[in-house]
Amino acid sequence: MKDALDYLNKLLKVDDTIVLAVSGGPDSMALLNLTIELKKKKNLKLICAHINHNLRKESFKEEKMVKEFCLKNDVIFEYMLIENYDKDNFHNDARNKRYAFFDSLVKKYHAKYLFTAHHADDLMETILMRIVRGSTLKGYAGFKMEDKRLDYTIVRPLVNVTKEDIITYLKSENITFAIDNSNLKDKYTRNRFRHHVIPLLKEEDKNVHLKFKNFSDTLFMYEEYVNKVCIEKYREVYVNNELDINKFQSLEQLIKEKILYMILENIYQDKLLLINKRHINLIFKVINSNKTNTYVNLPNGVKVAKNYNFLSFKQENEVVKYNIKLDADLLLPNNHKITYISDNLDKSNYVIRLDSSEIKLPLYVRTRKNGDKIATKNMNGHKKLSDLFTDLKINKDLRDSYPILVDSNDVILWVPGLNKSKYDKQKKEKYDIILKYD
Repeated sequence: MKDALDYLNKLLKVDDTIVLAVSGGPDSMALLNLTIELKKKKNLKLICAHINHNLRKESFKEEKMVKEFCLKNDVIFEYMLIENYDKDNFHNDARNKRYAFFDSLVKKYHAKYLFTAHHADDLMETILMRIVRGSTLKGYAGFKMEDKRLDYTIVRPLVNVTKEDIITYLKSENITFAIDNSNLKDKYTRNRFRHHVIPLLKEEDKNVHLKFKNFSDTLFMYEEYVNKVCIEKYREVYVNNELDINKFQSLEQLIKEKILYMILENIYQDKLLLINKRHINLIFKVINSNKTNTYVNLPNGVKVAKNYNFLSFKQENEVVKYNIKLDADLLLPNNHKITYISDNLDKSNYVIRLDSSEIKLPLYVRTRKNGDKIATKNMNGHKKLSDLFTDLKINKDLRDSYPILVDSNDVILWVPGLNKSKYDKQKKEKYDIILKYD
């Protein structure tokens, strides 16, 4: 613990304000007491952030214990009770709620640092879990001792301290702490590493935690260098949420993988742990496919779609299907509109002229159906709408919601802006309906 105390003594300046995440467990109580040792020396302002996860009956006793310890040592005590969770993603939701609480306290007290009690064993467990699961270069590195945010720095002063050292320190200082019994069960992956793998590694080398720390530092160093190179390439190949596949394919494989992770990190942010190497391989499969239009679905409704030479990354929304009677000007779900007009000279696919005697009224605007065909103007026979969209290189994501004009017999008259049917009339012919799409 002396190394941790020396580190804090160098880091902290007089009058610094610090928010400490304190659960009441041995790690956080050791960190709190260690920081209190410097409190008077440097006139520190300490804020204890305690969260009751409301999952164990002991939680309220632990709250009382931490609060009393803070009152005794002139530490500000802040508390939050979590009353409900997202059942589909409990751990991620709990983490988000914790850090939202911490962020709010940092802002409230204008703190310079947020201290968390992650220690050397935590780092080893994290690295091993990610190696087994699969991750990124940054993910394999685990976590840093100092992690700079926009307005403050997250600091983990105990990263070089083992669990054994922490327990020894608490006993020597006669500090009370709580034990979460769920950490004793092998139900969770981290606990299995903690109980069965870490002890074996320590038998091989009692200072193995320092080897893991060196491994972590090395990976972060390489990550920073690769990141500098990739940022420049990222800006060249990824514009407006679309990846230029031709430019992307000219890059080295390491750079390509890193760029994909950078894109996904912007989309997933604190949920990036949902993504692993398997998902990256699926994206490469889409990129390298001979198909001009194909896609893959990723966790949390993210769709990665290839459309000719571009790859888009979108949060997939449910396709809006509709079938609306066109008895007046109509604003469509895609924010375009179809209006009745008196006349103009436009001959493009954005205007159609119809003879009501050749079709069955009323008219409708709907989305496409399987097997849709159009009797294309100036062509014999019918053309599949799917082929029309392909020929005109319409993004696959837009096709299912694209507006189509039909009559009451469901005959396709017009694909606004793209193609007109044989029912379209020229200026010199007879017509009594003129519609414009814009």
